[in-house]
Amino acid sequence: MEYSKNQEKILQRLKTRGPQSVKIMSNQLDMTTMGVRQHLTELGKKGVVKQTQEEKQTRGRPVRLWKLTKSGHENFTDSYSQITLELIEVIRSSLGEDSLNVLIEKRHEPLLEKYKKAMKDAGEALELRIETLAELRNHEGYMTEVRLTPAGWLLIENHCPIRAVAECCQQLCHSELEIFQELFRERAEVERIDHLLAGARRCAYRITEMQDF
Repeated sequence: MEYSKNQEKILQRLKTRGPQSVKIMSNQLDMTTMGVRQHLTELGKKGVVKQTQEEKQTRGRPVRLWKLTKSGHENFTDSYSQITLELIEVIRSSLGEDSLNVLIEKRHEPLLEKYKKAMKDAGEALELRIETLAELRNHEGYMTEVRLTPAGWLLIENHCPIRAVAECCQQLCHSELEIFQELFRERAEVERIDHLLAGARRCAYRITEMQDF
């Protein structure tokens, strides 16, 4: 499916920021409200966006927000294929769940070493290490961003390129959380605060530097 540059900007905005009003998108994307509405109407006809119920505001009238549909989310490339899902089911049915977990551990180890090396090269500063991890994840298709909040750093992954595989084999999600925790062991605590497979629109991790470091 083809989109104009402005339509791609709108889809990207909805993917990374969640439901948005026409006014906010107009301001953030430097478009007129009429232009945004026209693009949203076209995207709606293509089945990739839809309006939500009216949301109450602290001031003024309730507004309708726009968000991606399931088809809209599927526009963002996923690095898996049907054969991957089929292979997982073959391994599970033929060799058992334990064998599948062993294979996931085999994936875990080189990924951990790859991240460790890159983060070591980035230096000792926690911020640089987090940003390096975000950059690595971006290259892998996770649409990652980093934010500093009063409660600590947030590593936000707006897209999951292995979602279909993870839904079939959730041990992958557990393995990735363990990798992040190992990367910052003795330096910071890592907890997953949003999980796509638990109903959130993204995965997000809070990274809190240890007080005695």
